[in-house]
Amino acid sequence: MDKIIIEGGQTQLKGEVVIEGAKNAVLPLLAATILPSQGTTILRNVPILSDVYTMNNVVRGLDIAVTFDEEQNEITVDASRDILDIAPYEYVSQMRASIVVLGPILARNGHAKVSMPGGCTIGSRPIDLHLKGLEAMGAQISQTGGDITASADRLKGATIYLDFPSVGATQNLMMAATLAQGTTVIENAAREPEIVDLAQLLNKMGASVKGAGTETLTIRGVEQLHGTEHDVVQDRIEAGTFMVAAAMTSGDVLIRDAVWEHNRPLISKLLEMGVLVTEEARGIRVQADTASLKPVTVKTMPHPGFPTDMQAQFTALMAVVKGESTMIETVFENRFQHLEEMRRMGLHSEILRDTAMIHGGKELQGAPVMSTDLRASAALILTGMVAKGTTTVTKLSHLDRGYYHFHQKLAQLGANIERISED
Repeated sequence: MDKIIIEGGQTQLKGEVVIEGAKNAVLPLLAATILPSQGTTILRNVPILSDVYTMNNVVRGLDIAVTFDEEQNEITVDASRDILDIAPYEYVSQMRASIVVLGPILARNGHAKVSMPGGCTIGSRPIDLHLKGLEAMGAQISQTGGDITASADRLKGATIYLDFPSVGATQNLMMAATLAQGTTVIENAAREPEIVDLAQLLNKMGASVKGAGTETLTIRGVEQLHGTEHDVVQDRIEAGTFMVAAAMTSGDVLIRDAVWEHNRPLISKLLEMGVLVTEEARGIRVQADTASLKPVTVKTMPHPGFPTDMQAQFTALMAVVKGESTMIETVFENRFQHLEEMRRMGLHSEILRDTAMIHGGKELQGAPVMSTDLRASAALILTGMVAKGTTTVTKLSHLDRGYYHFHQKLAQLGANIERISED
């Protein structure tokens, strides 16, 4: 079992850090590679993460050729021959994001069988919006024995209103609509940068997707798609994590190639808190003196609101800012589990339903803690850097789903951190 050990209390991060391609973008991009019946698709700037290997295996399980060149961060996918229509339970059950293969398989084959997805513990993440949207496009849906079966000779364009701007549902329906007959309009669609990245890939494949990044997507179905090449967008959540790390350690860090517009909701709260954030030619620089920072109130919302995937990390920053800060979580109902672990380190906090009050500025002490989900892992590691003494973080399988060489990048910036393996 691996664990990360941090000697904290004196850490002041300084230097430059390079971020990876976005995990939240590459997984639906890989699902989209199922669609082309001609040529090969090459994805570049692919992060080396356990979730990427899992999704590769989901796609391979459809009898599609997938090659991952880790040295070049490239994945090559050839789906030009006939593919299977049953996604392998062994891999689908490991990751929530794998549900996005349902739409592409159905659109390509006219039939799809996908197991109910597994994954993390931050919330229920119902997939009813995915299924209702496919039904509106003419699919027959049944659920038996933990499997979802969908069939349609050919999907038909429809106008679909999403009750909630679900990222996964938007991605699934967008991909399914590319090969549907007629035009599909998705209203109240998700607007995340990863949606825009997926639309760009689909259009390179020969699809007609308009409106990505707005509330209304219009997809005109085409007869077939072809392979192409595409660079995965930079990971705004990894970039944001290092912004927070710099702020909470009174650091001075340049996050290379980070995109200001993608991180605007986070940046606005950092500025409100008193952090100096500047856009430079090579990325975003974050400088701070934690002694002068002010408490703030943050409410997570779908994009362009404050991202729920930055909630845990930002509560770690709140913990070192003197005064009472408030975090309101509106996206997932079970995403404050990390605060229980942070209490072991001396955090003073109160949780009332969807709201956490963080009483910051009090001395934190190192302690053994356990990751509860992906972003909680990063939050606990960041807290360990400012807590006095030794912090040990275990259950790193969560961390490896979304961060590549996280401890090494922090060490290069000046953190006293190491990862060790104990069999």
